[in-house]
Amino acid sequence: MSAPYVLLGLLGGGPKHGYDLKHAYDHTLPRAKPLGFGQVYATLGRLERDGLVAQAGHDRVGGPDRTTFAITDAGRGELERWVAAVEPPAPHVAGALLTKVMVALMWPDAERAVAYLAAQRKAHTDRLRELTAAKTDPAATISDVIAADYAIAHLDADLVWLRTTLARVADLHSGVHG
Repeated sequence: MSAPYVLLGLLGGGPKHGYDLKHAYDHTLPRAKPLGFGQVYATLGRLERDGLVAQAGHDRVGGPDRTTFAITDAGRGELERWVAAVEPPAPHVAGALLTKVMVALMWPDAERAVAYLAAQRKAHTDRLRELTAAKTDPAATISDVIAADYAIAHLDADLVWLRTTLARVADLHSGVHG
């Protein structure tokens, strides 16, 4: 997970408390796996240990003491290296969807595989509708829209693959049984 780099990126805009970092993370990556407060503070501890962030102050605002953290020069350099590194395409074809389809295709009864593919296509289509509605919501932020666009693009690719696979399974079944 890239949580340490997201926190470094958020600190690039100026020092922040852990509490503020958690909320900024949630706002910046609204559809990502949630980041718990404990994970924020544990990550900040490791970043501090590694010299990538430093404590920049302490204050109390109507509650417990809060430590403000700031990115260090070493942290900024590490963040710049991480952002500049191109993400390699996935080296292996894997995923729960592909695995389930391949297992379903092992069944001698092709209708079961077709039923699974159709149900999965419906689930993807339903999620696509949810994301489209979320990104067109007047209250949607730019982060909401960008995250929804990313998810929609992946769902679209899965839907193309599901349609193609359904057609191939139907052709195979009719060739064998027709």
